[in-house]
Amino acid sequence: MYGIPKYRVWSAEQKGKAQFAEAEQNRRIKIEEAKANLEAEKLNAQGEIERAKGAAEAIRIENGSITPEYIQYLWVRQQGSLSDKTVIYIPTEANLPILEANRNNKQ
Repeated sequence: MYGIPKYRVWSAEQKGKAQFAEAEQNRRIKIEEAKANLEAEKLNAQGEIERAKGAAEAIRIENGSITPEYIQYLWVRQQGSLSDKTVIYIPTEANLPILEANRNNKQ
């Protein structure tokens, strides 16, 4: 009977130490996650800077000499990144699109 109260005190102390160690570990994990996020954001920013440099260099090289054919080329090249469900309406001579009213009808 003498040992039960001491055991309870010792057990509570051990539980407290375990909770403290767990809280400390969780804090360290959050710090490491924040550092990883910061590093990722820095790398994303560097990527954006390089993209902007490339765009500026392209504009400098083109120097206002963009032709309608080049614009069409860029537009066609961009179409490769669109999904299959994207619908593009191209205006005709009267600036009216050709509508595909029967495109989804199954016969």
